[in-house]
Amino acid sequence: MNTSGPGAVVLSALLSTATIKLNLASTQRDEVLQELVDQLPDLAKQPDARQALLRALREREQLHSTGIGGGIALPHARNALAGIVDRPVIVFGRHSKGIAYGAVDGVPARLFFMLIAPTVQQHLAILARISRLLRDVKLRDELLAADKPEKIITLIRDSESRI
Repeated sequence: MNTSGPGAVVLSALLSTATIKLNLASTQRDEVLQELVDQLPDLAKQPDARQALLRALREREQLHSTGIGGGIALPHARNALAGIVDRPVIVFGRHSKGIAYGAVDGVPARLFFMLIAPTVQQHLAILARISRLLRDVKLRDELLAADKPEKIITLIRDSESRI
């Protein structure tokens, strides 16, 4: 896992243009989870792993929504996903209107960061880092306006360099 400083996760290194979808079409939470999982090209040839990931994401949402408010959702499994991925991955998705996601503030989620990691330590480090970055309202606005996947990665990289 890439680091910057002692143990700091580099989120921009966990994204790729293949794992970014700027026009989510789903209208329901379960559908958007499916759409986000579909952005993982490595899982296309592994139907069992794909289903296990979807099941883990849905089970986590049933416990408590991963909608954190402010139009953001951080779908992730309750536990690390060893065997499904061999390195941490972030899938970014954006919805133009937003999806009711059960966030505490009731605001529909428009920005989605699906987190997948093979170890609990990586999982928690990614969750903490992304939560910290997304406190920046300017970054959230820029992510909503970005017109290309490459721009999403650049915005996150630039924001990370400032913290």
